[in-house]
This record gives sequence, C-alpha cells and structure tokens, in this order.
Amino acid sequence: MLKGKTALVTGSTSGIGLGIAKALARQGANIVLNGFGDVDGARAAVEALGVEVFYHGADMSQPTQIEDMMRAAAERFGRVDILVNNAGIQHVAPVEEFSVERWDAIIAINLSSAFHTTRLALPAMKAANWGRIINVASVHGLVASAQKSAYVAAKHGLVGLTKVVALETATTGVTCNAICPGWVLTPLVQKQVDAKAAALGISNEEATRLLLGEKEPSMQFTTPEELGELAVFFCSPAANNVRGVAWNMDGGWAAQ
Repeated sequence: MLKGKTALVTGSTSGIGLGIAKALARQGANIVLNGFGDVDGARAAVEALGVEVFYHGADMSQPTQIEDMMRAAAERFGRVDILVNNAGIQHVAPVEEFSVERWDAIIAINLSSAFHTTRLALPAMKAANWGRIINVASVHGLVASAQKSAYVAAKHGLVGLTKVVALETATTGVTCNAICPGWVLTPLVQKQVDAKAAALGISNEEATRLLLGEKEPSMQFTTPEELGELAVFFCSPAANNVRGVAWNMDGGWAAQ
C-alpha cells in the first residue's frame, strides 16, 4: 500500500517507534529511523522487511539538528510522505520538586520537536497533495496522572497541535491525527515497573499487575505492533477523512 512512500519516525530505534516503523515498512514504505541505543539492530530489523532504511541521529531537543534530519531525509528520498512524531522522555516528581531542566527537556522533546518536524514536512506534503502526520501522544494527552506535570502538559499540547494542523490541512490531501496509548511495555515503562517493584519489595510480576490495575481496566499492555497497525490505518485510503482525532488505545483507561 505504501510502496514508493517515505516514512520518518522519530524515536524509532526501540519500543513504539520501532513497532510503527516496522508496520509501515511491511506496507512498502522506505523508513527514516531516528533515536539512540541499538541503532544497528533497529536498522537490520527494518531492512529485513525489504525496504530502504536511512538513519539520522538528530537530538530531538535541538531545532537545528531536526532541520538537518529533515533536509537529509528529503535529499535521500525526495520528501517525507509520512511523519510519525514519537520521540519522548519521562520524569516523575511533584510540581514543586520538578527540575526546571527536566521540564524544559520534556517539553522540547515531547512537544516542540513535533512542531519543528511538522513545519518542515508540510510544504512538500501540500505540494504533493498527500501526506500523513501521526503524533504519538498518550492517554496522558486526554487525562492526567499525579507527578507527571511536564509529560501530561506536553502530551495535551501534542493533541492540541494535532487538531490545529488537521484544521489547517482540512481541504488538502494531508491528514494529521494522534495516537494515545495507555501502558505499552517499552523500556520507559519497564523502568517504572522496576522502580515500583524495588520501592515496594515485590516481584516484577506483582508490580506489573499493580501498575496495570491502577489505570488500565483490560489489565494488559498495548503492544507496539498494535499501535503500528493503527498507524497503517491512518495511512490508508479508508482514513482519508479521519482528521484531528486523538485515538486512544488504552484498554479502557480514559473510559473510566
């Protein structure tokens, strides 16, 4: 379905981003990877699906590096047809104890980076009269949790940005939507499970049940593969008029 298209996925060397990159690659899209950690492993996993893969290590908190990544992607593939803004970090603390540096970093990576990639991708998408912008927000873009002020603020902002871009592109072939996962077992979430287990002196299995039980009625994690298939749907002709939605895949979390 996506043969000849190029998808750029930020924060795509592991977790949700890699799951989405692989799902788009299975549909034939060439992939621009971004992130840190096991870059070679991520590249090999996507290349195994028979598409071209390009990696750029832009620090998503730095607008000049984002500009360089977008320029390099366009030089390699012509343009970015599908932009998935997935890069994100987390920090947990009460507001009065929240580090200013952590706040600034979370807003920069989780929210501002999506503005920068979007503003740079839109001209070519509009010229082609086809494009897909998919913002990986969170159920925390719809509801809040204590001690996550920066993350919740950034994800609410990302949902708002999604709606604005959807309105500004409403009469074009470009769409913009947000995916709002609940708990997904990524390295970021595994750290929270480990911390809960250590703090309470319980097993990882018990900590997992506690974590899910607090928020997610289904008592199961959403998978990166499921999120990838939702991204594929957004790229399909069936989603041509799906615009500005914040689609939660959260096991009933926001339904409570």
